[in-house]
Amino acid sequence: MPHLTSTGPSEWTVVRGGRLVQPRQPMPHAADILVKGDTIHEIGVPGMPVPVGALVIDATSKLLHPGLINAHTHSHGNLARGMGDRWTLELLLTAGPWTTGNRSAEDKHLTTLIGASEMLLKGCTACYDLTLELPLPSVEGMQAAAAAYAQVGLRAVIAPMVANLSFYEAIPGLLAALPPRLQKEVERLRMAPADAILNAMDGIARHWQGDPDTVRLAIAPTIPHHCTDEFLVGCRNLAREFGLPMHSHVAESKVQVIAGMRTYGTTLTAHMDKLGIVGPDFTVAHGVWLDDDDMKRLGAKGASVAHNPGSNMRLGSGLADMRKMLSSGVNVGLGTDGSNCSDNQNMYESMRLASLVSKVQGPDWQNWITTDEVLHAATVGSARALGFGDKLGRIAPGFKADIVFLDSRHINMIPLNNITNSLVHAEDGGAVESVMVGGRVVVSGRKLLHVDMDKLALDAENAVERLERLNHANHQLYCELEPLVGSFCPGLAAEPFHVHRYGTCQHAH
Repeated sequence: MPHLTSTGPSEWTVVRGGRLVQPRQPMPHAADILVKGDTIHEIGVPGMPVPVGALVIDATSKLLHPGLINAHTHSHGNLARGMGDRWTLELLLTAGPWTTGNRSAEDKHLTTLIGASEMLLKGCTACYDLTLELPLPSVEGMQAAAAAYAQVGLRAVIAPMVANLSFYEAIPGLLAALPPRLQKEVERLRMAPADAILNAMDGIARHWQGDPDTVRLAIAPTIPHHCTDEFLVGCRNLAREFGLPMHSHVAESKVQVIAGMRTYGTTLTAHMDKLGIVGPDFTVAHGVWLDDDDMKRLGAKGASVAHNPGSNMRLGSGLADMRKMLSSGVNVGLGTDGSNCSDNQNMYESMRLASLVSKVQGPDWQNWITTDEVLHAATVGSARALGFGDKLGRIAPGFKADIVFLDSRHINMIPLNNITNSLVHAEDGGAVESVMVGGRVVVSGRKLLHVDMDKLALDAENAVERLERLNHANHQLYCELEPLVGSFCPGLAAEPFHVHRYGTCQHAH
C-alpha cells in the first residue's frame, strides 16, 4: 500500500519511488510525479524538489500506468451478471424485460455501484456508460447513477439508452413470425412515444448537475433501426443544443446489418451519416460488421469505435477488424460491454482479448495488432471516445492524475521483460494494489476506500431476489420467446447476404 506522509493539508502531492509505464517503451523507468490538485504538474527524476508540505505517496516497488478507460459498458447489466449462457445479441435483447425490468432508483444506484467498484479494483478509472431506464430516462435515475460514480470515485460519461421502436418492431418480419397470442404479449413491451422520450432527455440535460471533469452526460439512441428517423434527428438536435456526445450500437451483429439494409437500403453507418450524426463526437459500439466504406466514412469524420472483443465472442456476433479500423483512420477505444453479456468489467481482459482476436483473423503476423496499439486504445483511444482526450489516458503534465499502482512483486509481473506485453497479455487485475483518480487515492491495499463490500454484496443479493419475483412474468415470457427468436434471427442472418471489408454491403449473386 502506498505510504502517505505530509506535514499538513496541501494542494500538492508527490508520488515517489515508482517506475513509470510510458508509450512505446519496453521497460518502465524510475520517476517522481508531482500533482497539483487533481492534475499532473511535473514528472521528474527521483528525489526531485517539491513544494514544502506536499503529501508524499511512497510508490516503492510499484509500476505506474495511466488508468484504463472503458469505452463501452452498461451499468444496468451488473445486477444481471450470470443470468444467461447461450445468448446471441438478439436473445439478450429478448431477455431484457426479465433481466432489467422493474428497477427502482435504488436499484439503478446499486447496479452502477457494482460495476464502478469492479472497474476501479481492476485498474479502470473512467467509463462510457450506456445505461437503461424504462419506460423513460429520468432525472432521478440518471442522478442515482451519477451518485454511485461519485461515491466510488470513478469518472463516467452517462448516456441513457433510448429508442422509440421495440425489438420486435425493429427486426423485419419478427413480429409477424410470432403466434397471435405472443404478438399480443409483446405489445406491452412497446417503447414510450418519441416525443415523451425526447422531452425526458431535454429535462435531464437542462437539470444535469454533474461535474464536467468527473461525470458527464451523453445520448445513446441504442440501435439505429430501433429508432425512427424523426427520433434519431431529435436525438441529434438535443446533442447539438447541449453539446453532448452520441453513442450507438452499429453493425454489432449480422442481423442488425440485414435489418438496416432492409430498412434503409444502405448500411447503418451510411444512414446515420446521412442524418448528420456521424462526427468527432460520435462513437460506434462494436462495429463487427462495418465494411470498408463504413470505416472510411467514420475515419474521415473523426468518429470513434468502441471495440468490445469479449462481448462480440460471448454473443457470437463475430470478430471486429481493429487493424482495418485503424488503417481507415478510425479512433478505436476499448470496452468491456455490460456484465449481462460479457460477465465482467475487467479492462485487462479486454486488452488481452483485443490482441488475441487480431491474431486469429489471419496468418499475416505483420498485420496483427501490437500490444502498444492495444494499450493505446484502452487509454488514449478510449479517452478520446469519452470526450476526455485532452485530460485522460496519459501520465503527463496537464493530464488528470488518474494512476494505477501495480505491485511489481505480484506473480503476474514476474519476470518483467516488457511491461506493455505484460500489461496486455499477463495482467488480469490481480497486481492492482492502489488506484488514484484526480490525485485522490480511491483504492488502497486492494480495497475500495469508499464502498462497504459486505453491504454491497448483501444489497445485491436482496435486489436480485426481489427483482426475480417482480419479473417472474417477464421471465416466463422470455422462456416462450426464446425458441422462436432463437430460430428466426439466426435464420435471418443465414440468408445469402454478406458484408465484406473491401466494398459495400451486397447480396450474394
